[in-house]
Order: sequence, then structure tokens, then C-alpha cells
Amino acid sequence: MAGFAEYADYDATGLAELVTAGEVTPRELVESAIERIERLDARLNAVVYRDFERALEAADRPPPDDAPFPGVPFLLKDLHAAYAGAPLTSGSRALADYVPDHNAELVDRHLQAGLIILGKTNTPEFGLAPVTEPELFGPTRNPWDLQRTPGGSSGGSAAAVAARYVPAAHASDGGGSIRIPSSACGLFGLKPTRGRTPLGPDFAELWFGFSQAHAVTRTVRDSARLLDATCGPGVGAPYAAPTPARPFADEVGAPPGRLRIAFTTGALLSDDIDPVCKEAVTETARLCEELGHDVVEAAPDLDVEELTDAFVVLAVAGGAFEADYAARLRGRPLERGDLELVQSVLVKVAKKTSADRLAWALHTTRQTAQTMGRFLSDYDVLLTSTLAEPPWPIGALDPSPGEKRILKLVDAVPARPLLEALVRQISGELLRPIPNTPLFNMSGQPAMNVPLHWTDDGLPVGVQFAGRFGDEATLFRLAAQLEEARPWADRTPALG
Repeated sequence: MAGFAEYADYDATGLAELVTAGEVTPRELVESAIERIERLDARLNAVVYRDFERALEAADRPPPDDAPFPGVPFLLKDLHAAYAGAPLTSGSRALADYVPDHNAELVDRHLQAGLIILGKTNTPEFGLAPVTEPELFGPTRNPWDLQRTPGGSSGGSAAAVAARYVPAAHASDGGGSIRIPSSACGLFGLKPTRGRTPLGPDFAELWFGFSQAHAVTRTVRDSARLLDATCGPGVGAPYAAPTPARPFADEVGAPPGRLRIAFTTGALLSDDIDPVCKEAVTETARLCEELGHDVVEAAPDLDVEELTDAFVVLAVAGGAFEADYAARLRGRPLERGDLELVQSVLVKVAKKTSADRLAWALHTTRQTAQTMGRFLSDYDVLLTSTLAEPPWPIGALDPSPGEKRILKLVDAVPARPLLEALVRQISGELLRPIPNTPLFNMSGQPAMNVPLHWTDDGLPVGVQFAGRFGDEATLFRLAAQLEEARPWADRTPALG
């Protein structure tokens, strides 16, 4: 394949401009992307399905009229992104053979934007873990350190973008799954406002409104232009985000004004933050002051135990729905061994959860939106660390041998008290490294990871900004200002 020698130097917007100017062809871009995947992915395991022949055929066809990303290579996360003729496994053995016959509405919007889909990226089973280590495909590795996780659940997409397979990739976020891997891989990642992008035709909402879909990108402008291309409610959507005043792309480079920024170096829903992550927050707060913003140390008053319990109840219920939905898709009941052990136990927990407890959890999370709305009546954004620690080693969140023995016992004899005690332990371990992301899935606010910090040994450490409901515009303006002040897009992991 001939390809385009400078392919990895450009973001999606830059590649699109080259295609529009006739300086490079879509086929050259697709060939370049294929070459990188074939050369590097044996080490990363980011791409679990390769659709190269269809991508090359698409590259030889004229792009849709006025497409913002004509011929730009793109990858889909292997979760909820139905693409007719391509497997949709959700990282689970239960769906290993499932192939949809239709496109998700979001995927249709990707195609209408001129993006060329090369395949699917790795994800944990049903997207439930903050790491990407499904038993079906094995772990995805972080391009910055192959012994460490790229995070989850959009870890395959983030690793692929960090390794320059593609300049941007589809991602989704139900508890931090865009922001977590963006932090771990040194990328920009925005979780949109609840209802900003479509989930149809297969879903009206996911995880009780927690989960939103968008992308991980190298640059702020790519994220904004992708959101312009994909935002807006789908047919029959139960709710919609407020209509933006103008295209999000117009916010990139627009002066953000003198923002009121609250920051905390603490953990919103947990106990502690690693010193290097605290340092990233304090350095970012200092940078924001230098840029002319009013920066105040402040944090919302939260009932951490209640919010954590509510999030776990709803996340476990969402995971159980995913398992039941998988059985419907494949047309037969799930059998022992179809689900990973932890997921199997969580399904049993969900089936023993009472309706009144589910209603309480929903009420609690809806109240969270009011709490955060009141807090942000005094501030424009809230700054925190994205993660509690730098990217952790592959396997660090695996159950210990003793925990696995208990899991197997409880899976076989699901006594309710044991189930509830075990799920609290599992949830505590999974939430410990991600105490600052789930809150904004509960509240529905937009939140973004900005890659402004690296450890001394070269690992990315992101910071998170959360904005008011419906106000991605402020986040994009601030992110572009930070990107100009501390550029990150040219940082590249040493993969070759």
C-alpha cells in the first residue's frame, strides 16, 4: 500500500482539509491507517474487528455532499454501535456471533460526515469496567506503557487514537468511559450533555440516562466538529439536550471570557487522590489564573455514601439489562460460561434488587442534578483530577484468587446477604481509581478530560472540567484556550 507518509502528523480536521484540497486521496488515508494497525496492533490489541475491504471500497466512492470529514479513517467502539454486517460483541462471549443487519443512528451520522469506518475497538464486557480487559479478546495495552491499562470502557478507541491508527474514534461514557481512557492515553475526551447525541434505533436511553456517546480525539477542534456532525435527538428520543446557540466548532478559538472556576484536589466520591494527580489539578488551576480566570478552591457538598450506593444500584441494573438484551439478540437464553464471573454475579445482584430500591437510586441521582446546578450557579466550571492515579498496571483490578473462590461460590449459591456484601466490595475496588467521573453521568452535565500533565516517567495524567447542563460551548472555549497555552497533540508514544 502506498499510503500517505505524513498521515500520523494530522488530526481529523487537517486530513479532511488535505482531501478537500486534492492533496491526498481518501484511499491513501485508509491505506495509511491500515498499515499502522497491521504493524502495531499485535502489541496493543486495540482493534478486535477489521473491516478493511469495506473501508477501501468506501474510500473509492465520492464522499457525501458537504461532508466535514471526507475520507477520514475512523473506528467504532464495539459497544452499542451497530454497523450492518460487522460483529457487535459488547466484549462478551454471549454475543461473540452476533452481527446486526442495520446501523445505529449515530453510525449513520458518522458515515454522512464522510468518515470511513475501518473496524471495531476493544471494550470490557458490556462496558462495565474502567479497564479494557475482556476475556473474549484479552487486554488492550496503553501505547505509553504496554504493561499498563489504557482505561475503559473506551480503552480500545483511546489506545487506537493515541497510537495514531486514526485521528479520532467513537467512544461512549456511562461512568467516565470517555474521560477515563482519555486521561490514561493523553487525549481530549468530552462526555456530552445527556441527550446530546442519539442512541436509536436500538435504545432510547442507556443506564437510566447515564451513558452518552461521542468520541476520543487528539485535538479540541476535532471533538467540536464531530459533535456538530452527530448531535441532535434521534427519532422518538425521550429527551434532548438544549439546542446550542451556534456550531460547537465556532466556540473553538472564541474567547472564553473571565470564567469563575472552582477546583478541588480531592476525590468527589472516594477517599484520596494520588499526589501526582493533585499536582496536575493545582498546576492547571495556576494556569487558569495566568490566563485571566477567577479560580477558587471549592467543591459541592455531597453525600458520598448515598451517591455511590445509588450509582452502583443503577450501574448493576444497567449491566443486567445488557445481559438480558444479549440473550434476546442471539435468540436463546444465556448459559453458564457465557458471562464473565464478575458480570454473572452482578446480574444475580440486580435480579434481587427491589423496585423501591431502584426507585430510590433514581431519585438520588436526579437530585444530584439539582445539587450540581445550585453549585454551578456560583461558578462556570468545576476542575478536578480525572483519575485518582496514573494509568495502573494490566490486571490490577482483577479479583484475587481468594475473591474468585468467593465469587464462584456466590455465583452458584446466590444468597442475598453475601451478594450485597460482595457487590459493595467489587464496586469499591472498581470505583476507587475513578472517583471523579461518575458524578457527571448521574447529573447529566457535560464534562471533559484535558491532557495537560505527564508524570516524570512519561505517563499521561488528565484533569477534568465539568460545565453546566447543556453548556458544552464554555468547555470547548476553555479547552481550546488551554490547548493553545499548553499544546499536547504532538506528544506521541514511542511505538514506531
